[in-house]
Amino acid sequence: MTADRDALERRTSDAQQRLRDRGDDGLVLFPSLNLRYLAGYSEDPGERHFLLFVPATGEPVFLVPELSGEQVREASWVGDVRTWSDAEDPVPTIAEIAGELGMGEGHLLVDDTMWALFTQDLREALPGATFGLASEVLGELRVRKDDAELDAMRRAGAVADETVRDLRAMGEEALGLTEAELAAEIEELLEANGGTGVAFETIVGAGPNGAKPHHHHSDREITPGEPVVLDFGTRVDGYPSDQTRTLVFGGEPSERYREVHEVVREAQQAGVDVVAPGVTAESVDAATRAVIEDAGYGDEFIHRTGHGVGLDVHEEPYIVEGNDRELRPGMVFSVEPGIYLPGEFGVRIEDLVVVTEEGCERLNDTDRGWRC
Repeated sequence: MTADRDALERRTSDAQQRLRDRGDDGLVLFPSLNLRYLAGYSEDPGERHFLLFVPATGEPVFLVPELSGEQVREASWVGDVRTWSDAEDPVPTIAEIAGELGMGEGHLLVDDTMWALFTQDLREALPGATFGLASEVLGELRVRKDDAELDAMRRAGAVADETVRDLRAMGEEALGLTEAELAAEIEELLEANGGTGVAFETIVGAGPNGAKPHHHHSDREITPGEPVVLDFGTRVDGYPSDQTRTLVFGGEPSERYREVHEVVREAQQAGVDVVAPGVTAESVDAATRAVIEDAGYGDEFIHRTGHGVGLDVHEEPYIVEGNDRELRPGMVFSVEPGIYLPGEFGVRIEDLVVVTEEGCERLNDTDRGWRC
């Protein structure tokens, strides 16, 4: 499970209260991060019907393939786990369970990522029901992290921090490596430092490749004096880290690079400094953007300042112009301004922060300078 039983039951109870407040009759979830969030069970989507019914009132019910029944009973807190065999048509059972739970003719919220195959079967089984999206309820719950989630994210952040320290210690040893080789080294370090896999494809952008914000890695070699954008993360108990540093592994960079790096560092600090409850998401974006625009690089800051992070690496709240959502304690997001000079280099500095009652807490705390 991603959290203990009490936390999972509390999340489900909160979701049910929101359903009642809105007048919805229940949730129907599919193998997804929403399923993991409420039931504490991870499963890859497949061709068999694997559904969690969460009524507005009452206990949730799993309907899973017979071959998964034992695992679900062992791994999830949900007590009512029903199975169907490959020789059966699960659609009548869907109708039966929904009827028992008072969901047969109501308004149901289905998982946003549910495959069309299963949404069509829900419509066939429940012709009297209407449908919306689970994010209408779960999005507002997931945007504010509970203690179990924050604990996992702090530990994931510590893994990323330790990996940055290891990378700095490499110094000139990194020269001559290709971006792909350094990315592989980063992924090994994340595992060695206590992470589980990578949260997203590792970015290593050397020299002009660093001016491409979503460059991943190539066979370009790292050379002396060349800036390298490093953006990576891992997971702990299912929750990710996401950190970016721009380093020079040997030699001396250009004066222009030093100037640009300092502008980005100041912009990132300005964004972090304004984070507090009641501040809008767009205000954080405005704070970072003002520093970069004042330095004359506004046109080279070509993306939003940040994105929420949770079970999904990109989720609400998005730190972008036009988002007037007020920040609340428990929200976690990145602050990652950047400047990108095509054909030359790029600079991005990123940390995750969590909104606290009085301001914010950084989940990353390593040196933000460029020297190794």
